Amino acid sequence: MHVLVTGSTGLVGSALVSFLTTGGHQVTRLVRSAPRPGQAEVSWHPDTGSIATPGLEGIDAVVHLAGENIASGRWTAEKKAKIRDSRVQGTRLLCDALAQLVNPPKVLVSASAIGYYGDRGAEVLRENSRPGRDFLADVCRAWEAATEPAIQRGIRVVNLRLGMVLSAAGGALAKMLLPFKMGLGGVIGSGQQYMSWIALDDLLGAMHHALVTDALRGPVNAVAPNPVTNSEFTRTLGRVLRRPTLLPLPALAARAVFGEMADALLLASTRVEPARLQDTNYAFRYPELAGALRHVLGKANAA
Repeated sequence: MHVLVTGSTGLVGSALVSFLTTGGHQVTRLVRSAPRPGQAEVSWHPDTGSIATPGLEGIDAVVHLAGENIASGRWTAEKKAKIRDSRVQGTRLLCDALAQLVNPPKVLVSASAIGYYGDRGAEVLRENSRPGRDFLADVCRAWEAATEPAIQRGIRVVNLRLGMVLSAAGGALAKMLLPFKMGLGGVIGSGQQYMSWIALDDLLGAMHHALVTDALRGPVNAVAPNPVTNSEFTRTLGRVLRRPTLLPLPALAARAVFGEMADALLLASTRVEPARLQDTNYAFRYPELAGALRHVLGKANAA
């Protein structure tokens, strides 16, 4: 299979490229800079609406991961515009280009996020649950809607709603490691907010599953089947690292440090189930948090 990947330099994208090439697939990267000689790359410039369409012919599948990092810097008005535009405009540009191809790809797996659901307490959320009403929920709705040109062209589109990706190489977990290893970790806010997570290896497996499973289209929750509260996550990470977790981060302090981002990423509760993955028989390698953390942190013998 010849797969086009956007966002290939990020945590998930770089791992996906290695996963696909190791599995015998051909990968072409869609990059913002000019393609390097000898590299399988196609240039695109979502800010200016420019994409090298001829380089997309002959692609079997696309995995679209590009987007502004939502967890870097405070959410100023400018930052929020970048978060939205990088996802919505970039996705629309890509899908418009795919729709114009003589031989379009059969499938597009386009990233979305469980931020679609907003802050929902202990409510169990599946793909058919209503969207939330906050900034991230609005972004996710528009992000998914931007794939419509590809759908109209007859491309099977999967909107993969990603939860928190567990990896020691980057993302939220990597940022937690230093304070937790120093014994400075603790619950955030009340600790009762649900965290829906997925091990990086399972996310790669879920992406491959979405690429090859014709029955999958539309929203698909990319989370492990056992979400946990922040309190449970904190205790489990502390046990795996064999460190105490006695220093909480009160909600007021989180808001003072991170602003609006604290409510959306640290204090919001999203209890999400991977119903569509399970219905199509995806087998999770790491369905439980303790096993996932031991694997990604290289702590196979941890209690």
